[in-house]
Amino acid sequence: MRALISVSNKSGVVDLARNLVQFGVEIISTGGTARYLKEHGIKVVEVSEITSFPEILDGRVKTLHPLIHGAILAKRDSFSHAEELKKFSIHPVDIVVVNLYPFKETVSRTDNMEEIVENIDIGGPTLLRSAAKNFKDVLVLCDPKDYSWLTGKLSNQEKITFEERMRLALKAFRHTACYDAVISEFFARKSRERCFPEVLVTGFEKITDLRYGENPHQKAALYREPFVKASSIVSAKQLHGKELSYNNVCDADSALAIVKEFDMPCAVAVKHTNPCGVACSGDIHEAFEMAYRADPMSIFGGIVAFNREVDESLARRLNEIYLELILAPGYSEEALDILKRKKNLRVLIVDLSKNDGDLEFRKISGGILVQTKDDFDYEKLSVVTKRSPTQNELEDLLFAWKVVKHVKSNAIVLAKNHRTLAIGAGQMNRVWPTEHCVRVAEKEAKGSALASDAFFPFPDALEVAAKAGVSAVIQPGGSIRDDQVIKVADLYNIAMIFTGTRHFKH
Repeated sequence: MRALISVSNKSGVVDLARNLVQFGVEIISTGGTARYLKEHGIKVVEVSEITSFPEILDGRVKTLHPLIHGAILAKRDSFSHAEELKKFSIHPVDIVVVNLYPFKETVSRTDNMEEIVENIDIGGPTLLRSAAKNFKDVLVLCDPKDYSWLTGKLSNQEKITFEERMRLALKAFRHTACYDAVISEFFARKSRERCFPEVLVTGFEKITDLRYGENPHQKAALYREPFVKASSIVSAKQLHGKELSYNNVCDADSALAIVKEFDMPCAVAVKHTNPCGVACSGDIHEAFEMAYRADPMSIFGGIVAFNREVDESLARRLNEIYLELILAPGYSEEALDILKRKKNLRVLIVDLSKNDGDLEFRKISGGILVQTKDDFDYEKLSVVTKRSPTQNELEDLLFAWKVVKHVKSNAIVLAKNHRTLAIGAGQMNRVWPTEHCVRVAEKEAKGSALASDAFFPFPDALEVAAKAGVSAVIQPGGSIRDDQVIKVADLYNIAMIFTGTRHFKH
């Protein structure tokens, strides 16, 4: 038997090669891998000895040769293939062990285009694809995790089944497909042609299985996209608690998106991807108390995010409440010790830098929807009523506007003094979330600011808000009945702003 070994990641390769030699396997190798194996006392036949042709072009061409690929691709049960191997003195290769140049890792550490391009592997993917195509006769290993499996099989003299060979081939094809997708993504970003290409390729890598999906009867896993930004849930580091669930990830992602909207110290409570309390203050402790008071019922079993470090005092307060997860850019040592007293509480630390230009994906039956991120607020605010908002009203309107874009449509948010009073989400018309908000806010609705994610198609919802004492409104405008809505606002002396921007969230 013969094995061709050419790896960039040399983890475990010495033990593998040493074991293969013990089982009577001849090792063929290239350049750096051959030197590495020889340094560890393993006898190696270099590819150039087989091809009678040296590596050329600074190693760009090593294995692209008929004497190598013929040895891999020849079908063992074909008489004509056997005759051709004999004619050209080609000896079959039975095992191919290859992993690829670290392209993605190179991109992450340098902007040097020449170095990046040199880390685009050509021979490696070709070897893997050749071996995977001929999987019935050739074992292909692209993952060091499979080395011990192979040596175990050989040690126990176990037959490697057709299904096992095909599994390794599938793994190799996925490996090369992902590798090409990452390269494609890199060039798309560089050429600014990432949005909506004729063919959409992705290279998502699995991070972990999740306990289950949205419900216990559903299976789920978490994947990471290439070149993922540091400021993301998949890049967050879990410091404590049981494993994340599917719903935890969804809720934490929503909480992170909201808390990143604000520069002031901010606390966000999320339940089922909708915010239930958001508040900003000069002090993060006060921000949390304000967010908590916004909806002390819904925060139970929810997720809380902060844009400031959690200190000892805040940690003690958080431990008084049943929470699923806490998300923040940092924790004091004392705070972390306190939070760890709750065995199951998930504690995540995450970067809060802003991400630009991300695409959003949603799987639908038979396809996928792709859109640019909703990171546009407005170009110009237009006061459309007789009365302009006061400075305090304007601040609350802009606060509510930042929140409402993260609430499921139809969405209404009532706010006062940089905190939400009530949030109405996911209703089929605009009246119901408005009625919900004024009912929850009660007397505090008087003098509050209201944000609507889309225009009022009729004055009815605005009348509900006006009768409750709402004094200022921000909405996109654009309805054919805008004049009627403005007339009602003027009737109740409400200051209303049009943004010209809609924030539907489905």
